[in-house]
Amino acid sequence: APSYIFNYLKMATQVDAAPQAVKAQISKAKKFVRDGVFRAELNELLTRELAEDGYSGVEVRLSPVRTEIIIRATRTQNVLGEQGRRIRELTSVIQKRFKIDNVQLFAEEVSARGLCAIAQAESLRYKLLGGLAVRRACYGVLRYVMESGAKGCEVIISGKLRAQRAKSMKFKDGYMVSSGNSSRTYIDSAVRHVLLRQGVLGIKVKIMKDWDPTGRRGPKTPLPDMVKVLDPKEY
Repeated sequence: APSYIFNYLKMATQVDAAPQAVKAQISKAKKFVRDGVFRAELNELLTRELAEDGYSGVEVRLSPVRTEIIIRATRTQNVLGEQGRRIRELTSVIQKRFKIDNVQLFAEEVSARGLCAIAQAESLRYKLLGGLAVRRACYGVLRYVMESGAKGCEVIISGKLRAQRAKSMKFKDGYMVSSGNSSRTYIDSAVRHVLLRQGVLGIKVKIMKDWDPTGRRGPKTPLPDMVKVLDPKEY
């Protein structure tokens, strides 16, 4: 197992960030902070461990009986491992690190990979690590996202791209909302860092999803400025 997993197990005796571990009554503010630290640390561990398998986020469901952790990824078979070995290892690490007795891990496949900013940022990261030209890699991601049914997409890469002087390159396509409540509900964004020989490159991917009444490929609520013209009634 990687060294950072052992570091997590060492830290288990020092810090306890799991929400269920504290039996005594704690204030609401402390509880929210504790839950936030738990989710952030869990997300960091899974990001490092499952980056190559298209890790796209995690959801924690708390119940009185058990804690359910749903891992979203593009390649669920790799997350599960051979005969479920890898997911059992992750379950054991999480149990020891956060001192949670009854925890269950599930792997859920991302339905629309092209509409997931985390998956596209990781894809772009591995393209750049493989030596692909920056423009070609960015335009490839941009085209794939737009073909998947997105309303708009923006990719920003900054760092030492060619020369010694650092600069930023922005690639945009389609329609993008940047302010208001719509930017929270419609925009999916992700930031990743690529460690190359010449230095560190920063990647930011923003995807604007289209309105979907079913709520599967986009938000259920339509944009506030969307006007629907009805046909005139015939009397």
